[in-house]
Amino acid sequence: MIAAIWAGFALILPLLIISAVFSAAETALTRASRGRMHQLERDGDKAARRVNRLLDNQEMMIGAVLIGYNVLNILSSVLATEVITNLIPGGWGVAAATAMMTVLVVVFVEVLPKTLAIVRSDDMARTLSGPMLLTVRLLGPVIYAIQWIVRHTLRIFGVNLDMDTDVLAAHEEIRGAVNYHHSEGAVESRDRRMLGGVLDLSDMDVSEIMVHRKSMSMIDAGLSPRDLVAKVLESENTRLPLWRGDPENIIGVLHAKDLLKALAATGGAVDTLDIGVIVREPWFIPDTTNLKDQLNAFLKRRTHFALVVDEYGALQGLVTLEDILEEIVGEIDDEHDQAVLGVRRQADGTVHVDGDVTVRDLNRAMDWDLPDEHAVTVAGLVIHEARTIPEPGQKFLFHRHQFQILRRVRNQVTALKVSPPLAWEDDG
Repeated sequence: MIAAIWAGFALILPLLIISAVFSAAETALTRASRGRMHQLERDGDKAARRVNRLLDNQEMMIGAVLIGYNVLNILSSVLATEVITNLIPGGWGVAAATAMMTVLVVVFVEVLPKTLAIVRSDDMARTLSGPMLLTVRLLGPVIYAIQWIVRHTLRIFGVNLDMDTDVLAAHEEIRGAVNYHHSEGAVESRDRRMLGGVLDLSDMDVSEIMVHRKSMSMIDAGLSPRDLVAKVLESENTRLPLWRGDPENIIGVLHAKDLLKALAATGGAVDTLDIGVIVREPWFIPDTTNLKDQLNAFLKRRTHFALVVDEYGALQGLVTLEDILEEIVGEIDDEHDQAVLGVRRQADGTVHVDGDVTVRDLNRAMDWDLPDEHAVTVAGLVIHEARTIPEPGQKFLFHRHQFQILRRVRNQVTALKVSPPLAWEDDG
């Protein structure tokens, strides 16, 4: 009898140790740094390569852990109950076995190994990657069967999952990590905005950053060569659309560099210039093009300028490569750029803002967090929230900021005063 009891305890101990290994592996592998593992794999680390293989199919890995962990815990609990009830018959024996296994499992199988895995997640993940990869291979058919049962059971309740369902998008994971490290002080505000700008490219259309047609610098192609050259010299831009008959009728784009080459070829004889020869074909793009696709298109076509049209082909504005880059790094000014006057800080802490200033530019300038999902400009944000075109003097409280209308021209809000974030939450 005594020998059988000791044999039972001798069998329970390794079962709990192996279960603790499964518990530590689950925590270590799910917390391991993907970036560090990929770098170690590139450096030739075989353990890191095994970790990456497991993380590439995380559902299989977790399934193997759960199967092994639960089978071992159930088996050890059954053995413990059998052994202890031989010493203490009846209900007290079952209660004693339950109490003992609860303490052992919680302390030595759950808390202790998981704590160690949290503290040394990368090292533990690399150490346990070999046994876990072997376990996944051995339990592969069982795991697939369990996945099939789970997916078809969930389908009964209207939850449809395919084998490639992703729980967390990579972009959102990166954004969350950046925001977290920013809140901890490890990432500066400027760096956070730059990284966020890269992630936002796929979610923004060119219509959100384009220069509106009302603000475009364009030249009438019917002007004499001398007048046309004068207009080019007056402009701050090196690429200028040419129109004929109607500003909506864009016939080409004139590049200042091409104009200088043509002038040099004529020996300075401006009146002999043939503008039609040097005008470039205009490139029209739909206003629904997202910034990531447009950036790739700019790089592929090796051009920096495109005209934006709506679904009816009507001219809406223009967008340049610089406009897209500024969404990442902020304003890029050179010696010919005019100072931006759209945002003016006041002594009392408020800000006077032109209505056509974009919400993103205001956020960058003031390090604010006003939403830009429903409106591009500050005036558009106020109109969207107020559900009306406000009158001068009206005040609104949105998103913890107070907006006061300073000036309105016809139906266009042209100037506002915006307060810094208020101390209390906006109740909507």
